[in-house]
Amino acid sequence: MRMEIVNEVGPSDARTHLRYPFEIREPSAALHIRFAYAPKTLEDRESARRLMEQSIAQYVTPEQRERALENVERYYPLKNLITISVDDAQGYRGACHRQDPEQLLFLSEREASPGLYPGPIAPGQWCVTLSLHAVVTAKCGYKLEIWTEEETQP
Repeated sequence: MRMEIVNEVGPSDARTHLRYPFEIREPSAALHIRFAYAPKTLEDRESARRLMEQSIAQYVTPEQRERALENVERYYPLKNLITISVDDAQGYRGACHRQDPEQLLFLSEREASPGLYPGPIAPGQWCVTLSLHAVVTAKCGYKLEIWTEEETQP
């Protein structure tokens, strides 16, 4: 089984989830996931300042806004954040809430990447979910690759 998705998201996609279901038809020794997105940071300070001011106006109480605006520099550069979770036919197999814009993850019977649970790579419906926590750049492209490793023993 091999699947590849290339896509692009923008700020209106923030705080949403993208689900990518796939089927594993035969038992496998391992499941591999490669995920990369870019850009990681919003380098335009003026755009970043506007986003911070909007966020402060929306989420910070009026009496705390002035103080928040005084400290806004410590949050630069603003960053996109997309994380991964995995489900198998029985349910949750873990989540990888990492800051890294490039990740290579795996699950197998006895081992798994941190945040994921080892266990059988059994036939059935699986799903990788991308959680778009923050998309601060006008466009953020990503590539998701999922593949199984052939079973080496009966």
